[in-house]
Amino acid sequence: YALPMFIADDPPRHDAQRRVVTPLFIPRNLAELEPLIRERAGHILDGLPRHQEFNLVREVSVELTGQMLATLFDIPQEDRMKLIHWSDVVANIGNPEYFDNPEEAFQELFKCLAYFTELYERRKTEPAKFDLISMLAHDPSTSNMTPQELLGNVILLIVGGNDTTRNSISGGVLALNQNPREYEKLLQNPGLIPKMVPEIIRWQTPLAHMARTALQDTELGGKLIKKGDRLAMWYISGNRDEDAIDRPYEFIIDRPNPRQHTAFGYGVHRCVGNRLAEMQLTVMWEEIMRRFPKIEVTGEVKYTSSSFVHGIRELPVTIRD
Repeated sequence: YALPMFIADDPPRHDAQRRVVTPLFIPRNLAELEPLIRERAGHILDGLPRHQEFNLVREVSVELTGQMLATLFDIPQEDRMKLIHWSDVVANIGNPEYFDNPEEAFQELFKCLAYFTELYERRKTEPAKFDLISMLAHDPSTSNMTPQELLGNVILLIVGGNDTTRNSISGGVLALNQNPREYEKLLQNPGLIPKMVPEIIRWQTPLAHMARTALQDTELGGKLIKKGDRLAMWYISGNRDEDAIDRPYEFIIDRPNPRQHTAFGYGVHRCVGNRLAEMQLTVMWEEIMRRFPKIEVTGEVKYTSSSFVHGIRELPVTIRD
């Protein structure tokens, strides 16, 4: 199945479609979202058990990102787990533990298409609003998308808004536990959170790679690349590049230039929601530090079986006083 989406397009078509959703992520609008994110993060954290092991991925990471996605799409909060489910389907299309074949996975994604087609068509008949589906429904660049295009762009927004922040929340807790000196630094100085957040994103690199197709013959790093060749850009490798990053195999929460990383991509395809992702992580960590002396990893970590989503399925943790 071909799923066209604007991240896989070139300008001018790419620019026209991306421009439709960009206004949602400008600083002024993010500032308006911050109190809501803080309230939700606090509510999620206040509901966690003490002295009892739980899966941080399910109870914290999935909850915050699921609630945020439902807000961005302006759908009922009770439907947020559908978004999480469809995001997980994308991550596991080639995973035999989940699906016998890709066809099965696409049957699930067609449910996603049915849900959003109904929403997209309904929003066209309503006054334009400030949510992702309404913006797509009312802009001439995106108001007549084919079903494949609609599904492709919705999945792009779901995966972009879920897997990334979700796995950075989980990955940050794990990284601090694996690097107790850095956790101690944070406990002594919570003011390091704004520097720690981009370091967590670099360290985790929640989306490990992206693909591109060469439009002409070229040479890169002494290798000949022919027109039509598909290339994988390994963000996770770039984030461990000794030529670009000092001590890249170390998790250091007070790096001088923590934003020098490739996890958000680069150029015209740079992640449109990068500031929202950083804000959610910053708010989450500020609220964690207000409440808990420490979140301790107390069980076996289980990772997603995917070369694309560099994620964590289970992170058993315990909060002690």
